Amino acid sequence: MARLTGFASLLALIPFAAAQVAEWGQCGGIGWTGGTTCVSGTVCTVLNPYYSQCLPPTSSATTTTGGGSPTTTSGSSGPTSTATTGLNAAAKAAGKLYFGSATDNPELSDAPYVSILSDTKQFGIITPGNSMKWDATEPSRGTFSFSGGDQIYNFAKANGQMVRGHTTVWYSQLPSWVTSGNFDNATLISIMQNHVTNVISHYKGGIDNSKGKEILMTIMILDAWDVCNEVFNDDGTWRTSVFYNTIGPSFVPLAFQAARAADPNAKLYINDYNIEGSGAKSTAMYNLVKSLKAQGVPIDGIGIQGHLIVGSVPSTIQANIEQFTSLGVEVAITELDIRMTLPATDALLAQQKKDYQTVISACNAVEKCIGVTIWDYTDKYSWIPNTFSGQGAALPWDANLVKKPAYDGIVAGFA
Repeated sequence: MARLTGFASLLALIPFAAAQVAEWGQCGGIGWTGGTTCVSGTVCTVLNPYYSQCLPPTSSATTTTGGGSPTTTSGSSGPTSTATTGLNAAAKAAGKLYFGSATDNPELSDAPYVSILSDTKQFGIITPGNSMKWDATEPSRGTFSFSGGDQIYNFAKANGQMVRGHTTVWYSQLPSWVTSGNFDNATLISIMQNHVTNVISHYKGGIDNSKGKEILMTIMILDAWDVCNEVFNDDGTWRTSVFYNTIGPSFVPLAFQAARAADPNAKLYINDYNIEGSGAKSTAMYNLVKSLKAQGVPIDGIGIQGHLIVGSVPSTIQANIEQFTSLGVEVAITELDIRMTLPATDALLAQQKKDYQTVISACNAVEKCIGVTIWDYTDKYSWIPNTFSGQGAALPWDANLVKKPAYDGIVAGFA
């Protein structure tokens, strides 16, 4: 996933800095240098630390006016959830391993948010959104930092939750020393393998038999890793990246081999978006994993991200999951959210409920679809508004941590 503060998005908005911000426009957030005063009839609403948006005053989200201190608007009158079952409890009752959420380090200072995130009835696995990516873990060559990832890891394990590592090899969020180093093939392979080895080894668990008896090692255990992320374009061709351009397609098996050597026990995944239904990109993924399996490359699963649009969920999700699992790998839906064009209406929320149920039902129907993770659980911290202008409300809890009809759709999907 892209970081919430995209430089390209920032540049695109700079020319409007001096004017009042239009309805649905960005009006604040960490690093924001544009306008902070909204047009009449809207208020600057804090959706997450990185993004505030000019919205009509119809929700109880945290708001500011003119960049001032946060205030609170009136409560929403929209439909809410009626289900009482926890989402992880519903998933496990259906025979799945987990239902989970992504999170990020700044959010862990939000006590009401943390209270829900900590509830194992709701979430059985946690994915760090950014703090295990390359720019966070190896900002300069050979110098590793794990403080952000360790904070989320320790938070999850203290709750008895699993952790999904995200991600070791990705074309984005790379420090400039990687993208601009002009390394030759052999050097970049060594750099990539060293990165994968160090990051995954930091979170490896095992048994120390050096003293003639089994002693559980006091190092960290991660349950799954997104080893390679987003390697294809939507037409099924290889995505241009420093790894593909320099090493070629072999960077994928090399990364997986390094990951398995670093941790023989973690589940190793390849992860991508727009592979939910049948199409050129999902076919390319199928063919790649089939080839990797034929070569004996250690790959355990395919991660289907699931960044979807209300009313446009592919009808072939279940068939596509079944096709992937026929390769002898498991599947997880790893980054699910279903966005809509704002403002949210009762009709859109009802369709979103149906769409969540469709996706969850598809996973539920396939034995080797082992679990679902949403890309954070609340609209308060969603990445969507900062990336897709005028869109949002993509998650099952609203910005006030109130459960939406989508929540009921998830529960129904696991029934």
